[in-house]
Amino acid sequence: MTATSSCARPPLSAAAPLGCRPTDLVPAETAGLLQVDSRTVRFRHPLVRSAVYQAAPVSLRLVVHTALAEALHRPEDADRRAWHHAVVATGPDEQVAAELESTARRATERSGHVAAAAAYERAAQLTESGTDRARRLVLAAEAIAEEGDIDRMVELARHGAASTDDPALTVRAIRVRAAAAFHHGLLRTACRSLTEAAELTRADDPALAARMMLDAVHAAWYLGKDEIADTADRLDALPLPPDDPLTHVARLLTWTVRSAIGQGDRNHGTLTRRIAAAGRTGFGGPHDTILVGATSLQATGQDTEAHRVAGELLARCRDRGWIGRTPPVLACVARTSTFLGRHTDAWDEATEALNIAQELGHRQWTAEISGVLAYLAAVTGDERRCHAFADDALAAPEPGAAPPGMSWAHWALALLDLGHARWESARTRLAVLHAGPVSHQLPGLRSIPDLVEAAVRLGRPADAREPLARLTAWAHDAAQPWIDAHVQRCRALLAPETEAAELYRAALRLHPDDRHFERARTALLYGEWLRRTRRKSEARTQLRDAFETFRRLGATPWAERARAELDATGEVVPGPGAEAAGGALSVLTSQERKIIRLAARGLSNRDIAAQLFLGPRTAGYHLYKAFPKLGVTARTELAVLAPTDAAP
Repeated sequence: MTATSSCARPPLSAAAPLGCRPTDLVPAETAGLLQVDSRTVRFRHPLVRSAVYQAAPVSLRLVVHTALAEALHRPEDADRRAWHHAVVATGPDEQVAAELESTARRATERSGHVAAAAAYERAAQLTESGTDRARRLVLAAEAIAEEGDIDRMVELARHGAASTDDPALTVRAIRVRAAAAFHHGLLRTACRSLTEAAELTRADDPALAARMMLDAVHAAWYLGKDEIADTADRLDALPLPPDDPLTHVARLLTWTVRSAIGQGDRNHGTLTRRIAAAGRTGFGGPHDTILVGATSLQATGQDTEAHRVAGELLARCRDRGWIGRTPPVLACVARTSTFLGRHTDAWDEATEALNIAQELGHRQWTAEISGVLAYLAAVTGDERRCHAFADDALAAPEPGAAPPGMSWAHWALALLDLGHARWESARTRLAVLHAGPVSHQLPGLRSIPDLVEAAVRLGRPADAREPLARLTAWAHDAAQPWIDAHVQRCRALLAPETEAAELYRAALRLHPDDRHFERARTALLYGEWLRRTRRKSEARTQLRDAFETFRRLGATPWAERARAELDATGEVVPGPGAEAAGGALSVLTSQERKIIRLAARGLSNRDIAAQLFLGPRTAGYHLYKAFPKLGVTARTELAVLAPTDAAP
């Protein structure tokens, strides 16, 4: 009996030449092992099928497979026929190998990449040593790469490369192994392998060389400025035809990375227009060029267009079963959702990406996506999650290389500190990001407003001027209103009192309506400034808007900052946990209440002073006055009286 669990006439028609009749099935049918009708023989359970098959002698299995192959003569039975022939074959058989190769192509067309890889691999086993055997092994490696199985990718590609001296096949095998190294987070290995392979094929196949150098630039992006400059130069030097779409993408990428690291052509305006034009035409079509295009759009601030391009690519990945390509694409979608302020969508997208990356063992994407999730946790003020994800983002898969999620982790932890008014810690983290090897990555420019805010809070405006100059240059070249809004907000933080109000209002006008979180941050800063200048009525309007937006977004620490400012204007907004506090803080003055609540959250006198625009000694004086009123003698006792989720 065959291992087939359910099939039409072939089992019955194949049985006749073997001297078997339908009545021979009666004992198995009576015992409940089989279900038989006029068309179908079906085992009751796959385990029964497996047990019967394994118990049969090998010689009998071969006879049955041969009979089934002869009975499967219809065109739609070609794949099953090929596999029956493959089971029977005991040595090289080119005819069967060719049938299996055709089966693999059909499986690829229907996104059956695992089935395709199995068919290619078996075809290779039935092929004499030489180019055809190597080609089929490389095809198997490329098919399993679509499933993201790193170990199998490497094994099949290694066997393929060892079976041939054909340069083209060797290069394709190297590319698969480099992709596996990339997924593992072995970025130097991936970059070096891709660069060397591109050199081998640049004369014979410059297009293939360009695709490998695109991958090399992608790997170098995570290594540092020197590495990315070198790979970009190599990509730019390839002899590509001027009218090839791939040429356009290669030039766009080199311009983008040189701009990011402050080298070469800095004509962002031209670059932005070219990237946008390429995005509308699909960046030449292939997966790698589209992902490059989406990243370039993010680098030039065109987040809406980047989201569209990445979303279309994600749909293609899902439609074609490209599970191995999905984590970086989902990460790109999650980044753009984050930039657009769609934090709930971003969390869902990043979580899905993380789950897939972890399942596949893709440490590169696990680290980077963890950085995005750390940032999203920071928005909500979730200390535990933020630090946990940041730790994962800062895990370095390759010794001596920057962790893939480093830039996002530093930005996330700094944002968490900002939300909790830990200005010095925020400034330190951002300074590390901006002075480190990955300052060219997306969080670099986008975290400048946070760096400016922290520097101003600490009374160090000089630290903000150079970063603001870089942000201003980016805004000028990118011509994106949301970047202009950030520039105006930063300028307002640094401006004299006579100019600040107009700059804040300009920032609020420029913020797109759908970027709620950043607009609310501007309203909060403006409201704080209005309160300090004793324009309490105007301050309340801005602070109410900020508070309601933060509350709606679940941005708890930011909502608490806005609540504290409203309290300072005389408008008390009850917070969660306020009833549980039992009114204990009612014996304090408004200023003492704010300081006690901030101290309960763990802030030092210096941080409290920066939050409330006081001197550290003044903050300490108010604590000294408040402690006897509350009947406490130490800060550790404040958490009960002033819960950290209550209004500061």
